[in-house]
Amino acid sequence: MITAAAQGNGFLSPTGVEIAFVLVGLATLGAAAVTVTTKQLVHAALWLVVALGGIAVEYLLLTAEFIAWVQVLIYLGSVVVLLLFGLMLTKAPIGRSPDADSGNRPVALGVALVAAAALVWVVVDAFRTTWIDLDGPAQGSTKVSGEILFRHWVLPFEALSVLLLAALIGAIVLSRKDTPDTAPPATDKKGQR
Repeated sequence: MITAAAQGNGFLSPTGVEIAFVLVGLATLGAAAVTVTTKQLVHAALWLVVALGGIAVEYLLLTAEFIAWVQVLIYLGSVVVLLLFGLMLTKAPIGRSPDADSGNRPVALGVALVAAAALVWVVVDAFRTTWIDLDGPAQGSTKVSGEILFRHWVLPFEALSVLLLAALIGAIVLSRKDTPDTAPPATDKKGQR
């Protein structure tokens, strides 16, 4: 039984890429957990950089180089910068934010566990007998990814860009406030100051 598993792909004979994939996945999961549990908003944004970077490394390990660089450029280069600009423009507190916790941790944890269990079940059920051939042709090539993106995912891609633009405009609007210096100068009845 063990010799049969050692001859082909199996859990008892992982390759170096599979071991690296699991280790990077665990580090990414840890960074994501710290992202949602920290009480400092800037630290959460920086841990989000680590989590999104780990996902890019996972794409590289799956030989999807184009998707990995899109992950780096779009998410690390744009979304996190937008998040940090939003934090700076709205003058969010830099230190601990006691008002960042709504008190619904048990409910949120329950929903997160149910969603994670459902996601793991769906992925395991869908790919139970599927193995990725890392020595074969690259599945994440630019041509294949571009055809899929511009054929099937154009509307969600554009909706995401509009959403990010609306978030940036909202952050700018929230950061502006009327100050006494911007009010017109007071005049008396004769129109003099």
